[in-house]
Amino acid sequence: QVQLVESGGGLVQAGGSLRLSCAASGRTFSSYAMGWFRQAPGKEREFVAAISWSGGSTYYADSVKGRFTISRDNAKNTVYLQMNSLKPEDTAVYYCNADSDFLNLLLNSASYDYWGQGTQVTVSS
Repeated sequence: QVQLVESGGGLVQAGGSLRLSCAASGRTFSSYAMGWFRQAPGKEREFVAAISWSGGSTYYADSVKGRFTISRDNAKNTVYLQMNSLKPEDTAVYYCNADSDFLNLLLNSASYDYWGQGTQVTVSS
C-alpha cells in the first residue's frame, strides 16, 4: 500500500495562494491515480481534484475549478495542489490518496480505509 504524507498547509488571507505537497512511498507511485480531498469542521470529506497516473488527465470539483491546479512528479513520488485565489470556504484539512482506478478515486473515496494525517489550510477573510 502507498503511504502518504501531506504538507504545505498554513494560514493565508483570502485571495492568497498555497502549494500543498503529498509525498508517497512505494515503488509503484507512478501507476496510481492521485487525488486531493478536504474536510471542513462538521462536514464530510469531499473530493477536490484528481490526476491520472501519467498526469495526462485531471479533474476538479466545481468549487475549485479555475483556482486550483493538481500536478505530479513521478520521479519524486509527489503530487501537488497549487491553490490560488483562496476563499474562507476553502478552510479545511486537506488529504491526498491514491487509487489504481481513476474513476474509483473520483467516486468511491468514502470507502478508503487509509488516509494520511492531512495538512490544515486556514483562509482568513
